[in-house]
Amino acid sequence: MIAFHRFLIATAILFCGGFALWSIVAFRADGGLLPLSLGISFALAAGLLSYYLKHLRRFLNR
Repeated sequence: MIAFHRFLIATAILFCGGFALWSIVAFRADGGLLPLSLGISFALAAGLLSYYLKHLRRFLNR
């Protein structure tokens, strides 16, 4: 079950990173506050999820 959880977290990291990149590219092309804020938010989410995945054993108390 932990392996599947790792897979889901890794998938979420890829999604957040990809969406952050897409939002930053959209911001650079058109400007606007929404793509910039989405890009920053999803990049932060990807970073936090990466930290969580790296330290999963500590969070699960194993």
